[in-house]
Amino acid sequence: MSEENTQNLNDSRSFEERVFARFDAIDNRFAATEARFDAIDRGFEGVDARFDAIDRRFEGVDARFDKLDSSIQDLDGRVERLEVRSYDTKPIWEQALKEILETKAEVAETKLEVIDTRRELFKRLDRLGAATLENRADIREAEDRIEKLESKLSQ
Repeated sequence: MSEENTQNLNDSRSFEERVFARFDAIDNRFAATEARFDAIDRGFEGVDARFDAIDRRFEGVDARFDKLDSSIQDLDGRVERLEVRSYDTKPIWEQALKEILETKAEVAETKLEVIDTRRELFKRLDRLGAATLENRADIREAEDRIEKLESKLSQ
């Protein structure tokens, strides 16, 4: 081996200063990553709140449909009595009942679409959570490696 000195880099700082500067840079990146995770967490909290609001709205819609359903049953009884009295209103009632049933079917279809969308969102949330855990594991591994390097430096 040659006895020549290792070529000095342009950086005039000592080795320890350079190492600590690297540690500071790593700490800054970890802080930025943590801030991003915090922002993602806040975003998910907002999504959860929105889904809770949607759930409440659908509960209200369900209650209204239950009330509408009982009204339809009442209307069916009334229609039968009216048929006996007058056949003039029969087409109107039939049309009204038809439209009510169509509306009910459309709302049920919309509800299914929302449920499917919600399932997809939860799948995405699970994947994002898994990625978050994986990133945190990588961060922990990097911190362990840094601690090992620091312990070697202090020896």
